[in-house]
Amino acid sequence: MSRLADKVAIVTGAAQGIGAAFAHGLAREGAKVVIADWNDGTATADAIIRANGAALYVKTDVSSAKDVRAMVAATIEKFGAVDILVNNAGLFAKIGAKKFMDISSEEFDQVMAVNVRGPFECAKAVSAAMIKQGSGKIVNIASSTVFKGVPNLLHYVSSKGAVVAMTRCLARELGDYNITVNAIAPGLTMSEGVLGQPDYTQGYIESNMAGRALKRKQIPEDLVGAMLFLSCSDSDFMTGQTLAVDGGNVMH
Repeated sequence: MSRLADKVAIVTGAAQGIGAAFAHGLAREGAKVVIADWNDGTATADAIIRANGAALYVKTDVSSAKDVRAMVAATIEKFGAVDILVNNAGLFAKIGAKKFMDISSEEFDQVMAVNVRGPFECAKAVSAAMIKQGSGKIVNIASSTVFKGVPNLLHYVSSKGAVVAMTRCLARELGDYNITVNAIAPGLTMSEGVLGQPDYTQGYIESNMAGRALKRKQIPEDLVGAMLFLSCSDSDFMTGQTLAVDGGNVMH
């Protein structure tokens, strides 16, 4: 039996990569899926529909409160509810690695706007509907770099540290409404963005793999199971937690 039959899920940043894998995973479990992305997510939505699922693409800048409110309104108009929010959209592969002294103030602000304010705006926008229906699942995507203090990505690691803190605060504030808020902390994942970034050379990837208990490359599908667990009733008494899914690189 599908674990998410008749549920409605929003996945931000689902045009490709990890977000697309999340969208397909939710659809396979019976959820109606909204792909919210600044990039064109039509292909992801169409693939779900061709597989007899229900999906909608809404162009969304997650750092824009106006865009996010419009996206949530479109979701409710199309599917009638919002049961699940997966805050996946983020800047990572495109920013590249550099020493913190070389990060411009503009780039720092851009990363924070997408990676921190984005999840904040999305959680804020869905909370009214979730509170009204008396239930909801919010799954934030952090990073295992938070627990390692990875160098040359200070703005990215700091933004994901904020996501962990936000997860805990939201869990406290929304618990009375039967809304759970948890996070997943992935390791370096072989998404399209990472594979197309010259900073992530084969040597860098192999070095990262060497620190894992499970010494292989991480792919987007490795994260789908944890996301589904946090999105369904199996995790109803779990909130404020961050699950590291990185092959045993981080253990905490």
